Amino acid sequence: MRLALVLALSFAGSAAVAHDYPTSGRVEFVLECMQRNDGKQEFLYKCACLIDEIAQKYSYDDFVEAATVARYQSLGGERGGVFRDPPQTRESAKRYMQVRGEAMKRCNVPR
Repeated sequence: MRLALVLALSFAGSAAVAHDYPTSGRVEFVLECMQRNDGKQEFLYKCACLIDEIAQKYSYDDFVEAATVARYQSLGGERGGVFRDPPQTRESAKRYMQVRGEAMKRCNVPR
């Protein structure tokens, strides 16, 4: 009986495990998200939901890389080519935007 309870709790907990992000990284993301939404207090929880959803899909290092590539895809000139030309960076940005878009729907964050 005790073993079954321990196993059930361990499986339940492992399904909901998110990657560990530093608090400062989460706070920066939430503040930036809130700022994009006119700084409204209601977005505190929505933006926190958003980063939690993204953390389910990406380790912190992978998130930083994918978000950076996605952010700078439209950067012009030679410097922007690093973010938009290699096929792997285009694919990384595309996947990140899909993950983020799905998370935005679930967390009720407008585009």
